Amino acid sequence: MTNLLELPVSTLAGEAATLGALAGERATLVVNVASKCGLTPQYAGLEALHEELSGRGFHVVGFPCNQFGGQEPGGPEQIAQFCSATYGVTFPMSAKVDVNGPGRDPIYRQLAEAPDADGEAGEIQWNFEKFLLDSAGTVIARFRPRTEPADAAVRAAIETLLTA
Repeated sequence: MTNLLELPVSTLAGEAATLGALAGERATLVVNVASKCGLTPQYAGLEALHEELSGRGFHVVGFPCNQFGGQEPGGPEQIAQFCSATYGVTFPMSAKVDVNGPGRDPIYRQLAEAPDADGEAGEIQWNFEKFLLDSAGTVIARFRPRTEPADAAVRAAIETLLTA
């Protein structure tokens, strides 16, 4: 299995990078995002975490995905404009990806193997599923879509990595 941090990412601006180049030095929250979803307000919580903790080595990395109800229909410019104007998003974003199915992005092929707190691995359930990675690219925790970024379990898991 390839280290997640070494896998290629095309940024929303079309630049070639790796997940590691976008990641925080100590902890990274990888999230599949969408602009027209009932969970889209989670962008505010993700940005708040990113702003508060980026100085301590934490980053959020967003992966726009249109696989769930066509809720991310726009192109890169539309996605960037929406995220910036509506939620003030400053965290790095990838180009639109598939997180399930035969065209699944290689990063999500590996992320899908990680279990959540109930021991369930597999398909990404919906937009805003969250994966916490440590500095080595190991998945430390998986949080399902309805788990808010400000949830105590999310915060505790991040703090554990930042204080280790």
